[in-house]
Amino acid sequence: MSDDGEAQAGADADDATVPTARVRGIYTTALTRLFEDEGLSVVQASPPIRDRFDDEFAVAPAGATVATTDDRQGVSITGDASAVATAVTEARAVGRDAMAWRDPTPRGAVYAGEVTETLGSGAVVELGDGAVEEAAGRNEAAAELPPVAGGAREGFLPYSKTAAHVETGDRLRVQVEETAAPWGSGRPVLDTTVRVQSGLATLVRGSSPGGNGPELADILPTDPPEGWGIAWDRAADDADLDALGDALERVRDRALALDDAFADAPAPDDAAPHCYWAGETTAWLWFGRESRFGLDERRRAVTATMGGHHRVKAATESASAAVDFVEAVCPDAGGGETDFPFDAVTRQFGPMEGDSVRIDHGKPDGRMFSLGRGEVTRRDPDGTVVVEREMSGRGTYDALGVDQQAGDVAVTKLTEGKWWYPTVYRGDDGEKRGTYVNVCTPVEVFPSAVRYVDLHVDVVKHADGRVERVDDDELDAAVDAGHVPDELAEKARSVAGAVENAL
Repeated sequence: MSDDGEAQAGADADDATVPTARVRGIYTTALTRLFEDEGLSVVQASPPIRDRFDDEFAVAPAGATVATTDDRQGVSITGDASAVATAVTEARAVGRDAMAWRDPTPRGAVYAGEVTETLGSGAVVELGDGAVEEAAGRNEAAAELPPVAGGAREGFLPYSKTAAHVETGDRLRVQVEETAAPWGSGRPVLDTTVRVQSGLATLVRGSSPGGNGPELADILPTDPPEGWGIAWDRAADDADLDALGDALERVRDRALALDDAFADAPAPDDAAPHCYWAGETTAWLWFGRESRFGLDERRRAVTATMGGHHRVKAATESASAAVDFVEAVCPDAGGGETDFPFDAVTRQFGPMEGDSVRIDHGKPDGRMFSLGRGEVTRRDPDGTVVVEREMSGRGTYDALGVDQQAGDVAVTKLTEGKWWYPTVYRGDDGEKRGTYVNVCTPVEVFPSAVRYVDLHVDVVKHADGRVERVDDDELDAAVDAGHVPDELAEKARSVAGAVENAL
């Protein structure tokens, strides 16, 4: 997502009558259709999209850039607040299990940070709060954005991104160069060089004014500010002079505003952790299983799309390539009349019996935790896998009130597409210690991991047969915080009630 050519976004397009977006990745066709239908104009379209659509796509600055995450589970949306808010609203509408969060450390944000740890290739830098609050203070559109994701406000500064030697306790000015999805394990990547980006152009603070486009700088009506050099995006080669002038004017205004922010700001030694500049608005959108099928329908309105197109492509790079091959050589397979071919997909890409998989437990605030790895002891063609895990023997089983013991085994039955799954805990003597039924977004069984987002409310069955519904208050709190939409919360409560009655 970090490549400038793939992730350029305008930062101040609030005055535009029609929000614009640049889209890249495996969801591009579906989102292009969706955005164009809902009045959000797609710009800088890739060659396949230009071939696939009858529309004319302008080569113009993008108010927001939409890019598929490295793990293919969702997208990042970065740019000006109003365009990001529009794109998030429209993209979330594809399914109940599409969930969105605002990044607390958005791209382009500049901080006085403090080094808290040094690693082999770089340093961990505490950034603190402030970017989201500062952005909300200067842009009313921020009120329409999703809630802020949970997690630490820190970043990773590669040693290659700073000329100075850094040690724990050092305080320095850094900028977020690459953002990181809240459900991943990575940290945002920092740099000590400050840049501002706006669609087709990037200004670099401290570099020569000419940059890589002196021939354009001579004929455009706007010049880069003093002390800033310009770098043109690859798409600028196809843009007309009006679009280039607009891009340079936008990025120039942002550079001047950033200069003003630095003028009266305290030094990092006196301020860290502190946010100097809020950068671009960045949001993250997680597509659940229902949402991927909703995207299939949008894509099918444009081109041949097999059943489960996005569900398969989200699994692995090789699975994604296989979908492209099938739809290219067998267009009839893209008619959408067949369901997601779980048996064929898992036989080809996994998991199969004997394989090891993680259980990736997403949380409504955007974070994700692994419940550990286990062995697939059964795989049914209809979409069920049974995963067996050895427990650590430490702690207590949540809500069951039973201490873990050495030799305990957890047997989890996960079925593709279900809104719940049961885990039975047994001792080494085979005695059942309790059953925990997790209510979640529809389960997806990928080759190396089973994924879902936990919806807090759960049902437990104690060893004595007593059934108890738990954590309704946590679901209510997540709704109040904006992390779980009302429709999704109602579904969770309905599923929990049905499971409680069945047990």
